[in-house]
Amino acid sequence: MKRTVLPARVTGMGCICAAGQNLSRCLSTLFEGKAPNPSPPRRFSKRLSRRFPVFEVPASFFKQQFFSKNDNISITARFALAAVKEALNDAGYSIKALSSKRVGVCVGTTTGAALNFLSFYHEYKKGNHPPLTSIKRYLVSNPALVIKDVFELDGPCQTVVNACSSATDAIGIGLSWLQAGLCDIVIAGGADELTPIAYNGFISLMITDDQPSKPFDRNRKGLNLGEGAAMMVLEPYEVGQSRITKTRGYVLGYGSSCDAYHHTAPHPYGVGLKQAIVEALAYSGKKPKDISFINTHGTGTLDNDKVECYVIRDMFPGTPFISTKGYTGHALGAAGAIEAVLTIACMELGKIPRSAGFKNSDPELKISPVEEPTNLTGKIALSQSLAFGGNNSVLVVSREGL
Repeated sequence: MKRTVLPARVTGMGCICAAGQNLSRCLSTLFEGKAPNPSPPRRFSKRLSRRFPVFEVPASFFKQQFFSKNDNISITARFALAAVKEALNDAGYSIKALSSKRVGVCVGTTTGAALNFLSFYHEYKKGNHPPLTSIKRYLVSNPALVIKDVFELDGPCQTVVNACSSATDAIGIGLSWLQAGLCDIVIAGGADELTPIAYNGFISLMITDDQPSKPFDRNRKGLNLGEGAAMMVLEPYEVGQSRITKTRGYVLGYGSSCDAYHHTAPHPYGVGLKQAIVEALAYSGKKPKDISFINTHGTGTLDNDKVECYVIRDMFPGTPFISTKGYTGHALGAAGAIEAVLTIACMELGKIPRSAGFKNSDPELKISPVEEPTNLTGKIALSQSLAFGGNNSVLVVSREGL
């Protein structure tokens, strides 16, 4: 296959999640060999009748200054700002330097776009007249618009809400903006916070584990929710000729599909996932044999892990794969961005961590994730997301360009 469009250059990255409050700390956690220990949520524990462990961002994060013009913004928006600040610093951009550029913003989220007004509803149901603080917060907390406002940007701006593939789709859309010549720079990624609505919703679906999740393990019982944000600074491939910059990696291609099989379950034979992979590979001009490792969606649910292993056996026999959700939890709309950033960072290091939570091979899956830190033999990887509604999104990323 031969690509027809140029890749995007990743010149900066930022990440915050339970594994660390910046990308460097996240990587240290991944390779230290000890994943964070999930526990029942602290921020809304008083309202819970059932307690399942989650991967929360540490409370120390909320003591930081968020340099926002409006302090009454959501936690999701605060996560997004922190990740953008890190990514821009990494890329060497100040607000002043961005003022002469067409800078687009594309952010994926799910619960960050939900009407999380529980405190308001509780008081209203009691016959009280609660203040409109939470509603006003919602109206000013669109994460893409908050970033655009804080950093005084004037390019295209979009928030993507497409379940657990939201952030992967946001990066893919950002790639298309660059290739269409709409932007000089794109800030793309995802952000999401833990909320009682999402927490109780996943419990009701009976796909949450009451212990740390075990992706691809014979004894897996479900996922642990997580939260956080990750952002990339994307620039045209040719930017290296016009600006002195380091390059963290490249986004070579993107594919997306919807198998429309079930509201929450993936197609049992991975029809949609295969289609998204084929599209991403064609976009990038790469073949399955070029892929050195796969960062899977890897939730630890019975169906998801089974489908991903089926597709990997069929399309990428012998290719190493991992799930990073044993370190981060499932951060929903932010998950695809966190995983894509970690994928590129692992490519930089030339190695991948063990797949946290995995201990026992499942004979039904026939393959297993990496059990120990492993050196990479190639420069190209897949980062894939499977979402409710049958959505499947895949990025092809690389340490090197064309």
